Amino acid sequence: MAAQVPAAQQEVKLYRNAKEREIIESMGEIYAIFVAVENLEKAYIRDAITATEYTEACTKLIAQFKAGLNLLGTSIDIQQFIKDYKIRCPAAERRLLVIGVPATVEHSATSATAGNSAKHVAEAVQHFITLMDSVKLNMIAVDQIHPLLSDLMQALNKIPSLPPDFEGKTKTRDWLIALNRMKASDELEESQVRQLLFDLEQSHSAFHRSLSEK
Repeated sequence: MAAQVPAAQQEVKLYRNAKEREIIESMGEIYAIFVAVENLEKAYIRDAITATEYTEACTKLIAQFKAGLNLLGTSIDIQQFIKDYKIRCPAAERRLLVIGVPATVEHSATSATAGNSAKHVAEAVQHFITLMDSVKLNMIAVDQIHPLLSDLMQALNKIPSLPPDFEGKTKTRDWLIALNRMKASDELEESQVRQLLFDLEQSHSAFHRSLSEK
């Protein structure tokens, strides 16, 4: 008669079917992304990697994080997940759950991006127009608007003459944060669309005023 395996040594099955296995694997990937982003943020702060390297890696991880959450759907409450698995990655939480874009997109231009001001101004104007036209054409899903807002934010940050508290930057950042709390498939409500267009038009006007004052 075969010896009985002690309970402490018995194999513990984390899933009973293919669906549960997929959920467990996706949760493992989400956990790994939190750790990776935390280390990436620290490396960037310590100047251990270049801004370009940071931006590329962070953008990829943010996209993977969103894709992972979409796969899990309602199978996970992300805040409860962080608590249950004792994830202590404050920088990653802010980057993934609050801001939703790399620090290089969130913050203002550095000396590395200060050159070629006319080109950056033209790009910003084009991003304003593209975004406003897209919203007017009823492109109001989160995954349609978020990339356009991110492009606008990045373009504005490349213009050194714009102060950090320029209303176009603050309003764009606020909308990025708001959209980052929604699902990719969610669509803006009519009141949100009206507010977004109003904020964009106000920011666009303020942008032109700031240029005429230089």
